[in-house]
Amino acid sequence: MKKIQLILFGIGNVGSTFINQIIQAQKVFQQQGLEIEIPIILNSSTAFIKDEGVDENWKANFVDFGLPYQVEEIIDYVKTKNWQHVVAIDATASSEFVNNYTNLVENGFHIIAANKVANTLAYDDYEFFREILKENKKQFLYETNVGAGLPVVETIKNLHQSGEKVTKIRGVFSGSLSYIFNTFSEENKNFSDVVALAEAKGFTEPDPRVDLSGTDVARKLLILARELQLTYNLEDVKVKSLVPAHLAEISSVTTFQENITDLDEEFQLLKAELSENEVLRYIGELDVEKKILEVKLVKEQKENPLGALQGADSLFEIYTESYGNQPLVIQGAGAGAAVTARGVVSDVIKLAERIDCCN
Repeated sequence: MKKIQLILFGIGNVGSTFINQIIQAQKVFQQQGLEIEIPIILNSSTAFIKDEGVDENWKANFVDFGLPYQVEEIIDYVKTKNWQHVVAIDATASSEFVNNYTNLVENGFHIIAANKVANTLAYDDYEFFREILKENKKQFLYETNVGAGLPVVETIKNLHQSGEKVTKIRGVFSGSLSYIFNTFSEENKNFSDVVALAEAKGFTEPDPRVDLSGTDVARKLLILARELQLTYNLEDVKVKSLVPAHLAEISSVTTFQENITDLDEEFQLLKAELSENEVLRYIGELDVEKKILEVKLVKEQKENPLGALQGADSLFEIYTESYGNQPLVIQGAGAGAAVTARGVVSDVIKLAERIDCCN
């Protein structure tokens, strides 16, 4: 039986769902010869440790028995346990936490990240971290960085590594914005009301401007470009933000939400310009040959794959030399804690297949 200890940083929507999925899947893991435990769970300030792995009472235990911590203390504690296969799971959205990655890897941790930050650092830092991984013979998996639980990163990577020439990647990269524009195009609602509805369903970030600014889509586009060994940085992505300048400059999320109706007039005008067979879509596009990375709002025909999207689905069209004008299409749920957490679990299983066999 191969035993794997997961150290979970971040117990928000995705992290909490991940814990429950790991607990519920124990019989399935055992059938694969795997013993997977989560002995340590942490938020930004508090750690709860249970060496044999947390159980279904983890929420109450975290509140009752959690203690303040420093990341270095967690690393030192893990060293004392002599666990053979230790994985840091980054279910945060923190740019600060990524600063711990090198230290974690150098102290024996593999890393699985839902957090996109490490893959969108300045290219020199991105490359430096990959050298650290090679030197320490550790794995870094991040399938959920793009498309939640959809196999987008792995597909792009496999195509490139097999020698296939990817010429263009185009699609609706954000499940959150897919839901917003699907709903806005089909229903008689103000744009601000649709954004509020998406937030209530847990599709957007706590500050919806993270989604509406296009930054999240730009990050995903950059991540896929780098899987093709392209040396772009985030500032190379041309982004059409959906947030007016006067709302982007407001620091308070509450104040932004109080003024979100300022978005309505512009989007109502855009909707009025649509023909009966058109819808609005917010897309990312990488044209490898033209060296263009762009995030933009476009009109699509309803019968086209992008125009026919429903709910919070994402869709990725991957154009390659072999596929010609008929792209490889990956489509499915692109937002939500359940599909993202399941994608992280899938990365755990992938990692288990790669690392040294059983104790």
